[in-house]
Amino acid sequence: MTATEAPRATEDDRFADLPAGPRICHRVDGPEDGEPLLLVAGLGLDLTSWPRRMVDGFAARGFRVVRLDNRDAGRSSRIATPPPGRTRQLLARPRPDAYDLTDMAADTVGLLDALGIARVHLVGMSMGGMISQVVAARHPHRVASLTSIFSTTGHRRVGQPARSTILRLAKAAPRTVEESVERHLAMLAHIGGPGFPPDDDLERAWATAVWERVGGARSQEVARQIGAIQASGDRTPELARITAPTLVVHGDVDRMVHPSGGRATADAIAGARHVEIPGMGHHLAPGVVDRLVELTTDLARGAGRTDTARSAGAQGTGENR
Repeated sequence: MTATEAPRATEDDRFADLPAGPRICHRVDGPEDGEPLLLVAGLGLDLTSWPRRMVDGFAARGFRVVRLDNRDAGRSSRIATPPPGRTRQLLARPRPDAYDLTDMAADTVGLLDALGIARVHLVGMSMGGMISQVVAARHPHRVASLTSIFSTTGHRRVGQPARSTILRLAKAAPRTVEESVERHLAMLAHIGGPGFPPDDDLERAWATAVWERVGGARSQEVARQIGAIQASGDRTPELARITAPTLVVHGDVDRMVHPSGGRATADAIAGARHVEIPGMGHHLAPGVVDRLVELTTDLARGAGRTDTARSAGAQGTGENR
């Protein structure tokens, strides 16, 4: 979980009406002619949850940075199907009419189509990492590189939240902005890593502003996203189909997605690089952002050199691709 950009005025938001139905809100930063890089947020989070320092860091390195609100988050479409009840969530028994991560991945590809982006560097955190993994597995020609941050494979024996975290997540939704802010700060104190503390003033400002941007607590929407994760089950065999250069980043003290989830993700993807950061929890804290930008940039630049070499080799042998 993270929250480090106070949401800006809504005029920064753009909208794409996808053929499949959802209306996807997004923002674009950086040079128009830069290499496209798409940031996919986690469970219940909107596009402003990506740290401003991270967005600016990628833009300064020449990337055209796109962020989206997933369906049932931010200012994107709310889905009409009923949410799963708490018992279904606790027993991991999604409703038969639940959407899944494949549907959310289709939204992501649909946004790329709407923006005229043929190929992109994908960066996803937590649930956004799961969505990005599905895109990379099912649409390999659209993904130049994949960075999966504190995410997992869906296998029930890895990446599970701590019981103490589950109890916090099971609380009723906050009813006021003040309660929401305090709940956010308390959760960060629980899931953040001791090596990278949050900036409480920045987090308080973000939590206040995002309440207004999204119109208060959205418990039913979060429940549907949880249902999507559970409906997707174990994706380990699917991850084996990923061919894009892949970086898997995880903290060693993550209470939201156990570090075993990152290890399993890296093991499932051929050639993936696994970086486990000591002292990092489930939060993109100020102290870790620059390293994540550098790691992802290095991956993207290496992928670009590989593509160039492959293209030159294909031309030299007379191959057509």
